Formats: sequence, structure tokens, C-alpha cells
Amino acid sequence: MFSKAVLEMIGVGILETLYMTIISSILAYILGLPLGILLVVTDKDGIAPLVILNRIVGVIVNILRSIPFVILLVALMPFTRIVVGTTLGPNALVVPLVIGSAPYIARLVESSLKEVDHGIIEAAQSMGASPRQIVFKVLIPEAMPSLIMGGAIAIITILSYSAMGGFVGAGGLGTIAINYGYYRYQVDMMLVTVIILVLIVQGFQELGGRLMRRSDKRL
Repeated sequence: MFSKAVLEMIGVGILETLYMTIISSILAYILGLPLGILLVVTDKDGIAPLVILNRIVGVIVNILRSIPFVILLVALMPFTRIVVGTTLGPNALVVPLVIGSAPYIARLVESSLKEVDHGIIEAAQSMGASPRQIVFKVLIPEAMPSLIMGGAIAIITILSYSAMGGFVGAGGLGTIAINYGYYRYQVDMMLVTVIILVLIVQGFQELGGRLMRRSDKRL
């Protein structure tokens, strides 16, 4: 089982999984973070209420969140082919990972920002702070511990999504688990990939916990 070729394959699978997870997380946050801020700011109780815009964005986010990732993965194949030129490999999976994760991240960000004490926001408004200043100097700094923990949860979710890509030949540990554990009934290979995935998840969770504790002003 642990021949040189198998170890190399597992090593490549780990690198591909980390690549898909990290790149997708970064791109999904580039989309999801502004969406989450927009949902909070334009809420009826927000600092710049725009109820119609808030509802439109909320509906779009909810629709994308409701689609199971496997179905979204298949539905986006034509779009993925246009963007990266193929539907196979790690780069191809990044496209649906970003589209599927950004709405989820937007809701995580929205939840974290809404945890900020409204009294702090009112104090900033009374001192003449603009909505932009309130967002970047009050909301985000005050919500940072929650945002970091939400980020860890989002990365773990994206990691689990990346494993589903094994069904469409996306590469990574998911493909190894499907090809060897499912199609070839090699339970030992399945167990190895599961253990590695669990270790990666624990690593991201531990890193998120440490960063959260460092950013928490109360500790």
C-alpha cells in the first residue's frame, strides 16, 4: 500500500486539496465579505438603511445557499469551462467552490457584525463618524474574533466541498478517496484519506482558535 508511487500520489492529493481550499477561501471572502457588510449596513436597523437593496441581496444569497454543492458543481460546468477552459482538475473546482461558498461567508460575516454592541455604533455616530468609518473602524475591529472563528468554519466547509469534487475528477484527496475507496473497494486508502482530512481540519480549527484569542481584547 505505502509504495513510493502511492505516497507521491497522496502528497500531491494533499497539496491539491490545500490549494483548492486556500485559493477558494480567499476568493470567496473577496466576494462574501463585502456582501456580508452590505447586508448589515443596508438592513432596516443598519447605519445606511436600504430595505429594497437588502432584500434583493438577501434573496440572491439565500437562493445560492439553498443549492446543494454537488448540484451546483454540475450546473456550473459550462460556466467553469468558459472561465478556466476545463471542468477537470483543481482549477476547475475553484470556480464552483467560490460561487457556492461566498453566500455562506456573507451570512457568517453578517452574523458576526450584528453581534457588535449597538451602543458602540451609536457612540461613533454621535461623534460624527461616517458609515464607512463605522464599518472599518468600529464594526470590523469589534467583530474580529467572531469573524476569525467564522473564517475557520468557512475554510473547513470549503475543504469538505473540495472533497466532493472527487466525483468529477477535480483532484485532491477527494478524488483519491473516490477512485480507490469507492470504485476499487480499497478501504485502507479510504481510511488514510479520511485521517489526513481530519488532521487538516483540526489544523485549521486550531489556527483559527489561536488567532481568535489573540484578537480578542477581552482576553
